[in-house]
Amino acid sequence: MIGFLQSIFGEFYGKMIFILLDATQYTIYLSLVAFIGGGLIGLVMTVLKILPNRATRIFATSYIWLFQSIPLLMLLFLIGLGVPSFFKVDVSPWLAAGISLTLFTSAYMSEVWRGALESVPNGQWEGARALGMTFRQTLLDVIAPQALRIATPPTVGFMVQVIKGTSMAYIIDFTDLMRWGKKIANSQVPGAEPFIVFPIVALIYFALCFPLSQWSKAMERKQALGKTR
Repeated sequence: MIGFLQSIFGEFYGKMIFILLDATQYTIYLSLVAFIGGGLIGLVMTVLKILPNRATRIFATSYIWLFQSIPLLMLLFLIGLGVPSFFKVDVSPWLAAGISLTLFTSAYMSEVWRGALESVPNGQWEGARALGMTFRQTLLDVIAPQALRIATPPTVGFMVQVIKGTSMAYIIDFTDLMRWGKKIANSQVPGAEPFIVFPIVALIYFALCFPLSQWSKAMERKQALGKTR
């Protein structure tokens, strides 16, 4: 691939683009870790928040409030730099970035899914109770299928925020697209000026995020058309 890129962009720029594209895989891996891990924790928090139990609702609300209130950059500092320094333990950039983004993602995903559940009319809950269904049966068989359809577009859309959020992980030396872009821009090599490197980095982020944004909008339009019929 590097030879193909060099044949198009020249030896130097071809190699630079290859390095940036190669680093992009780690941005994708981290995004998937955060999205899957955050989604699972967010799902648990969503269920805890709607359970008919005051203690679980308080716990879930506190968790969501806490990690929505702490900026992602601060989470990266605390887990990637603060924990190793204070507790004298080794925390790899991969682990620190994964935990930080998972916590950040879970708090917001939980609210997205809670909103989807609450958008299902209360009459659905009441009708299920009238039929003698338990809370679990009502949630899994009646409410969740309807909420899933509502939650899918914003869930896909939030993936864009997760991908963009990974760009902050460079501050704890996580080697991804942004980290390599910054290293190349700071290398003082002729042709690797920031005004050349960072637009290329931005284009790669755009290529990752734009299809997801369009997919989310397409699903929203499809839902809107379904409601008007």
